[in-house]
Amino acid sequence: MSRISSTYWPCRLTNGGDFITKNIRINTKIRASEVRLVDADGKQLGVMPIRAALQAAAERDLDLVEVSPNSKPPVCKILDFGKYKYQMSKRQAAGKGQEMKEIKMRPRIGQHDLDRKVRNMMKFLDEGHKTKVSMFFRGRERGRPDLGMAVFTQIVETIGDKYNIVARPKHEGNNITMVVAPK
Repeated sequence: MSRISSTYWPCRLTNGGDFITKNIRINTKIRASEVRLVDADGKQLGVMPIRAALQAAAERDLDLVEVSPNSKPPVCKILDFGKYKYQMSKRQAAGKGQEMKEIKMRPRIGQHDLDRKVRNMMKFLDEGHKTKVSMFFRGRERGRPDLGMAVFTQIVETIGDKYNIVARPKHEGNNITMVVAPK
């Protein structure tokens, strides 16, 4: 039995955090009259008419998948489409691994509260998440950014060399931010 069918698969891919739908054409849904064909091993088979490409896929009992529809001529690959969809979903899931967590605080934070925030930050880092530490200034606090920098110095001393500081404490407008990542 031949695997050639006229299916049109909508797949969900990520684009900078947003989900977009990309319609992948396979087998008889490919619209081009000729395609650049790549076999399952990655070997270039050259430019050929769509009927010859479909026949080559049918001989191998695999699907013809349009992997690059915007090139001239479109690039199609002979592969098992079920396996291809699975690999795409795994790739998408792997991209979600590192999430940015945020810890917010004020410049006049008590020592106990600061210790709790640092413990939470280290817990996030141990779980593999990047952590952004933010401090906001209001009113008269804006005139004393040195108080905020002293708190950030204390945080850096507390975490030591156990974690990577991606972005050092930086004063921007009404806040100071720092980004820490696990080693």
